[in-house]
Amino acid sequence: MTDPYDLRLGVIGAGQRGILAAAAHRPGRGSRVTALCDTDPATLAHSARRFGVEDAALHADHRALLARGDVDAVLVATPDDTHAAIAVDALTAGKAVYLEKPLAITVDDCDEVLRVAARTGTRLYLGHNMRHMGVIRLMRDIIARGDIGAPKTVWVRHFVGRGGDYYFKDWHADRRRTTGLLIQKAAHDIDVIHWLAGGYTERVNALGDLMVYGGLPRRAEGTPPAEGWLTEWPWPPTASTGLHHHIDVEDVSVMNMRLDNGVIAAYQQCHFSPDYWRNYTVIGTHGRLENFGDEEGAVVKVWNRGPSSYREDCDAAYTVPPAEGGHGGADEAIVEEFLRFARHGGPTDTSPVSARMSVAAGYLATLSLREGGVPHTVPPLEPELLDYFARHQDPGPRVRGR
Repeated sequence: MTDPYDLRLGVIGAGQRGILAAAAHRPGRGSRVTALCDTDPATLAHSARRFGVEDAALHADHRALLARGDVDAVLVATPDDTHAAIAVDALTAGKAVYLEKPLAITVDDCDEVLRVAARTGTRLYLGHNMRHMGVIRLMRDIIARGDIGAPKTVWVRHFVGRGGDYYFKDWHADRRRTTGLLIQKAAHDIDVIHWLAGGYTERVNALGDLMVYGGLPRRAEGTPPAEGWLTEWPWPPTASTGLHHHIDVEDVSVMNMRLDNGVIAAYQQCHFSPDYWRNYTVIGTHGRLENFGDEEGAVVKVWNRGPSSYREDCDAAYTVPPAEGGHGGADEAIVEEFLRFARHGGPTDTSPVSARMSVAAGYLATLSLREGGVPHTVPPLEPELLDYFARHQDPGPRVRGR
């Protein structure tokens, strides 16, 4: 028998991030999927079978789902360019919102979503799941203990193996849908830089180019990707075929940031690397840390006992603990946090303001690289919004099961 106090969830965008809905579907244990929305009939039918949702609760238009009385909260995992409009509609409808990163693809749209959340009092949660990844939490704990002193500079190298498959064969390759990969892909890492360094970017510049995938064979407009496009891995990257018909985002980029607390940071992204992982270096007043690998079993090394020449060993080493689930257990952890927040409110590890600041840095970096590296200043967020979200958002409309 289904628990009558289950939080009733609508899923808007049931495709590749369906793992979030699977983690949230716990009939009789606090939450369950009651309605689905997707523009792809095959995806919708598959998800309906997966969650036991009847045909009458399947929708191609998110507004029809939001009008339902048996939906208390929504999980939004649609393409980036739709995030702002869907979030505004859901917040206005009084549904607590889990919104996948990025918050939006422009600064103006980010700010509008935050304004609507504050005006309606509806709870807004952002899906920056890397804040729940073991390697990130381990590095944050090391910094919080003071093992490397006060952070002063952060460097991130992002090796995006399979970038050609994941980002240049569908809508991700079109800047009209993403602005660029310094938002779509880097929003995670910019957010982590801000979290580890304890500040937000105030000044940014960048360089980048479309070096490899721009000249490779593309498929005709309206033609779907080939079967198995997410499981095959052509090598070298120049052997890739069947790319999206419209490609105008950069496949390599570097950005430099000055944070509002004086920290200097740098982020580098390459989509034709043979390996796929992130390397963080944080240097503080009393040492530095660096991760080697970013999954379960990876090692974070710390050097903090005085100067030396190059040495492979370190002064302390920490292993990323085991975890089950998507993104090293982060998907399950972030869904758990959202469900608690949707019911009861309170502080969360993710933040709508932080999500806005990561988009703002990536958006202005993208403008910079397309202008030959011209620096840009991040516009401040309205003080009333900063205050509202600093108070972890007002309680908002009562949801069933609170």
